[in-house]
Amino acid sequence: MNLEQILSGKKTVGITGHVRPDGDCIGSSLALYHYIRKNYPDIEADLYLEDNGRAFDYLKGLDVIKHEPDNSRHYDVFFALDCGNADRIKPFISMYDDADERVCIDHHMSTGNDFATHTHVLPASSSTCEVLYGLFDKDKIDKDIAECLYTGLIHDTGVFKYQATSPETMRMAAHLMEFGFDFTSIIDDSFYARTYRAAKALGLVLSKSELFLDGYGIYSVLTPEEMKEIGVTGAEIGGVVEQLRLTDGVELAVFIYPGEGEKKISLRSKKELDVCALATSMGGGGHERAAGFSSYKGYNEIMDVIEKYAKEHRKG
Repeated sequence: MNLEQILSGKKTVGITGHVRPDGDCIGSSLALYHYIRKNYPDIEADLYLEDNGRAFDYLKGLDVIKHEPDNSRHYDVFFALDCGNADRIKPFISMYDDADERVCIDHHMSTGNDFATHTHVLPASSSTCEVLYGLFDKDKIDKDIAECLYTGLIHDTGVFKYQATSPETMRMAAHLMEFGFDFTSIIDDSFYARTYRAAKALGLVLSKSELFLDGYGIYSVLTPEEMKEIGVTGAEIGGVVEQLRLTDGVELAVFIYPGEGEKKISLRSKKELDVCALATSMGGGGHERAAGFSSYKGYNEIMDVIEKYAKEHRKG
């Protein structure tokens, strides 16, 4: 994909990402917004994302993000970042569909091919920010863009520990760090820090967790009633499934929590289980070692599906 060719002659550009945006979604979307505003001053660009709290307040331009669709607007081209299908950009899908051209930039292996006019998906990349970095002219990146890209890199690599982290990922990080932003605070404040409510929720999830399949897996559930009692929101409980995954001896970690009327299921594996295949079969998606899906089924029904899959695909 040639980003310069796509932007050539355009007057209006829309940008969005998936619902409940995480660090990679916000980082890549805002990086593209800054890149266009800096290098294509004649283009009018708008960024649309759901509100994700204040974890990324340090990023310049966060206040330009529009949280509600504006169906009176028509765009020459509309970018969808870090998402693989129309359902993942539901709040803004009508605006996306109305654009003259639609572009999908992603790194999830479950991304659909019929989602856009132009599709650029690199499943081997650590993050959408890494994919986007490959499309940018390196001489046209500034500190604000670099900080956004580094944020996405940190979040989708788990601070450089996930399997998709490659030597190219580290070379990208080294280049971005040369712009002189406070990379230590980005890691501490946006990745590791959690509210007191979130800390209480994590403690409850860990205390309720149970092993299954003779210790091959671990799962835990957070109910709507428990979330209400603690006062925690879905945006505050990111990273919980990763804490479950760190349990010694387990291969598979499962965390079930409330969504908008349905249940959200987050899946993580360590070395052998392809959780993306499982999530995709349930209407979700993700990566080989990190994926998720939504379901209206009961907790026992959900776990039956997960256990059956794990039994059929575990090695040894």
